Amino acid sequence: VQLQAFGGGLVQAGGSLRLSCAASGRTFSRYAMGWFRQAPGREREFVATISRNTGITYYGDSVKARFTISADAAKNTVFLQMNSLRPEDTAIYYCALKQRNSFPVGWYRFVDLYDYWGQGTQVTVSS
Repeated sequence: VQLQAFGGGLVQAGGSLRLSCAASGRTFSRYAMGWFRQAPGREREFVATISRNTGITYYGDSVKARFTISADAAKNTVFLQMNSLRPEDTAIYYCALKQRNSFPVGWYRFVDLYDYWGQGTQVTVSS
């Protein structure tokens, strides 16, 4: 499985960006796909994920009500609409896909439970 992310860039605080990530290769019907981000000197942080078969979405606390994740299941593509961007949203955003059948409490937040990762796309928010 390969993941390719698009849509990063430079935006002023308060602005918007839309990221997309397309999965290619063999995927099963039951998987979750989402985004993490990593700022310099910080750990990789959960942003949002969506379950392909149920459509249920999950969000990190710092992005709730500002970011929206959606999916085109037929195209194995997810989108992250980012509104009201803040300088602290600056990071490399990574697309990730979880295919393994393991669902502990809060599973969507765990980096180690995702099986495939994209190359990352830089998002920079200027103040």
